[in-house]
Amino acid sequence: MTTLPDSLTLGSLRVDTPVVLAPMAGITNAAYRRLCAEQGAGLYVCEMITSRGLVEGDETTRKMLVFDELETVRSVQLYGTDPVYIGKAVEILCADFGVAHVDLNFGCPVPKVTRKGGGGALPWKRGLLAEVLEHAVAAATPYDVPVTMKTRKGLDDDHLTYLDAGRIAQESGVAAIALHGRTVQQAYSGEADWDAIAALVDHVDIPVLGNGDIWEAADAVRMVEQTGAAGVVVGRGCLGRPWLFRDLAAAFHGEDVATLPTLGEVKAMMRRHAELLSEHMGEERGCKEFRKHITWYLKGFPAGGELRHQLALVDSLVTLDDLLAGLDDDAPFPERELGTPRGRQGAPRKRVVLPDGWLDDTDGRGSHLHEDVDETTGG
Repeated sequence: MTTLPDSLTLGSLRVDTPVVLAPMAGITNAAYRRLCAEQGAGLYVCEMITSRGLVEGDETTRKMLVFDELETVRSVQLYGTDPVYIGKAVEILCADFGVAHVDLNFGCPVPKVTRKGGGGALPWKRGLLAEVLEHAVAAATPYDVPVTMKTRKGLDDDHLTYLDAGRIAQESGVAAIALHGRTVQQAYSGEADWDAIAALVDHVDIPVLGNGDIWEAADAVRMVEQTGAAGVVVGRGCLGRPWLFRDLAAAFHGEDVATLPTLGEVKAMMRRHAELLSEHMGEERGCKEFRKHITWYLKGFPAGGELRHQLALVDSLVTLDDLLAGLDDDAPFPERELGTPRGRQGAPRKRVVLPDGWLDDTDGRGSHLHEDVDETTGG
């Protein structure tokens, strides 16, 4: 049996539990990161921002770079296709925002991103990938800030890139690589291929983090035991379940824990989440931001359709309190929900949308396309 790691080392950065919160657009803002961090140790990554937006001083991009006062380790995921912009953006993050860790997104499957050669499309261009990573590492090195990258298996089953990406990451001085065990074509459908994660672990000497289908702490343990990964990246599994990080922290320190909160305990977590959002954004906007989380929190619990509808329109903490009072505190956790997918799933894409001629060569140095200033999607 594999001995589980109890920490994660990324260059000069040590994370007390080998668990990383995946950046999710519109989800992993400062309030949610604080909420998750209150549950258990780990690395909590800011929503993805664009290198171009940051370099050009885009107001929306800079507003996303908000950190909670108790956020001692600032971690940001950066998106981009231009090595020079990426390098400049990394320097801004290190010098002006005190960021302690930068992750580069090469996993996003969204067509508007891959159409421009970004996200999960970029690793097909091995030379361009190396350029981007080298610029990022060079910019971060004077600040002793580790750079990591996240990627997928490849474009589709006929165009796999992850082993080359791992080699290039290692050669470029990247501190670790996270692999989502799906292709771009799969998006979030089907099952994650943990065998690919194991293959990457065998292929490189830098830490590999596994991502995909971690719904419970037991899944994380199983993934690490099966693959030899140095840690895990958790995305959709924590939606409406911040206490998953409590279970994960316990699991990596040798305890078998599966938190099954009553509806009353979930209500308290919902209230805390809305309160943190209100502190960071103002009450009205914070409550509106909270609406999207309600379905995830209440998944499987008894709550009438009318009450759910009213909660989805909540606009103040007082209204939220009144509505939450209508839920049964003693309702047990719906155990049938354990291990089931949460968040977006969908069907595989018919094809991966790429720039014209993208597959014609695998080098691509100097062939980057200009990303949008406000590209803010996840992967």
